[in-house]
Amino acid sequence: MQPDQPAVIDATAAAEQARAGTFLLDVREEHEWVAGHAPDAVHIPLSQLNERIGELPADETIICVCHVGGRSAMVTEALNRGGWRALNLTGGMLAWASAGLPVIDDNGQPGSIV
Repeated sequence: MQPDQPAVIDATAAAEQARAGTFLLDVREEHEWVAGHAPDAVHIPLSQLNERIGELPADETIICVCHVGGRSAMVTEALNRGGWRALNLTGGMLAWASAGLPVIDDNGQPGSIV
């Protein structure tokens, strides 16, 4: 890994780690989250991250996810600079859904990626 490149993880490995208890942070906007998200994810939109930073575990790995991986890459890089251990989900929720992993809406029903 180059110093200016965030650590990455693919969708399948991220799902396995999330099921095992790794913190999965979804930084997408509210309308994206409501339409569909990973079942084990915690939603903190990028626009609220500074105010809600205390909700992140300081002693655990955090997997960051957004729609395609751009916003979550920025968050991953910032968290790693700030002392957290973070990984970016390569390809974001599009890769998650393409891998056949579950996507649910805010009611726990099958969701979609918008």
